[in-house]
Amino acid sequence: MSLLDQQCLKAIDLILISEDWDGAHRIVQDINSPVAQWIHAVLHKIEGDEANSRYWYSRSSLNVYESYSNHQLELQSIKKKLLS
Repeated sequence: MSLLDQQCLKAIDLILISEDWDGAHRIVQDINSPVAQWIHAVLHKIEGDEANSRYWYSRSSLNVYESYSNHQLELQSIKKKLLS
């Protein structure tokens, strides 16, 4: 697993375990990878910033804004992808 993937996992855990939105955001905003951009999109979805969230989904090459109504399930899905 790459260092960037490890950082993405750390960001996901910060959200799921500690509810540390700011800490997770600080991590992913500096990583230029589709997975980090997907996490970034979820963070903005959580805060209710739909336009910014949709922007980050498009940067990640995923158009799944409507596919997940629960951010915890979406983050678990990302985590599973990273660990596989």
